[in-house]
Amino acid sequence: ACLSAVVLMGCGGNDDAPDQPQVIAHRGASGYLPEHTLAGYELAIRMGTDFIEPDLQLTKDGALVAIHDDTLTRTTNVADRFAQRNGGYKVADFTLAEVKTLTVIPTGTGKASYPGFTPSAATPFAVPTFQEVVDFAKKQSNTVGREVGIYPEAKQADPVMEDGILKILSASGYNVRSKIFIQSFSDETVRSLRTKQNAQNNKMPLVLLGVATLAADGTAGVGVIGTAGVKPLTFKEVAGFAEGVGVVINNTTYPITKAYIDKAHAAGLKVHGWTFAKADGAMAADEFRRYLDMGMDGMFANYPDQGVAARDAFVKSR
Repeated sequence: ACLSAVVLMGCGGNDDAPDQPQVIAHRGASGYLPEHTLAGYELAIRMGTDFIEPDLQLTKDGALVAIHDDTLTRTTNVADRFAQRNGGYKVADFTLAEVKTLTVIPTGTGKASYPGFTPSAATPFAVPTFQEVVDFAKKQSNTVGREVGIYPEAKQADPVMEDGILKILSASGYNVRSKIFIQSFSDETVRSLRTKQNAQNNKMPLVLLGVATLAADGTAGVGVIGTAGVKPLTFKEVAGFAEGVGVVINNTTYPITKAYIDKAHAAGLKVHGWTFAKADGAMAADEFRRYLDMGMDGMFANYPDQGVAARDAFVKSR
């Protein structure tokens, strides 16, 4: 859907209806182009996504960069340029200047290019800093005529990372009214972010990631995934320090149901699901629709065009 229009002006877009379900480009248009690149983010924006998602890691010299893994191995050509350090290629063992010499390579179904699309960035397949992603989202917002949201994830439970995220966002003008969510799998990180936000009087929306849980007494919530297993928190507890939960879809142990989403909404929480990753268009449309019919508020999609098409069809059907 919308592929023919991708270079011209994009499609979808929902600035006039912020309460309708949101499409979040999972690591950019990661099903089509190298993940966490300006090229991948831009393609997703052209496809009409509501949010781009930069996962964040810290370099050796304390710079926030957009990369999912805590190592450079899977998604870059680091092994061609550098010898291993401390037995591997951890992001934290390389300076920003060194990371900037790398090229992000395709993974999964991603390719090095997308038909009819030419990235506008000077270095579209370099590892971007968080500041570069923020600046790019603002520039693209002006280009496409709608606000492009950002959805950063603190990949490390680290106060330094928390401070860095909040500092960049605040300096870039983000606040409670901005199109933004900050996410983490660590409830301690989300709680700490809220405490710091309160102190700075800048309460940007927070999302706790995990799995859906349902206690024997019917109390629903989100399970925080840790080394000791799944720690369940009730929706009431989560609502004390966050605005939403991001839960894994298609989990047979902890399935998401309409009743589950209704309970989250009753507690004042949004429900976002990850990851919608079906490459087949018909299968993807069915999967998106199933969760949209349950009342899901946001969907992390590897193929953002599919998410936008499904969301727009759902909204039209209402």
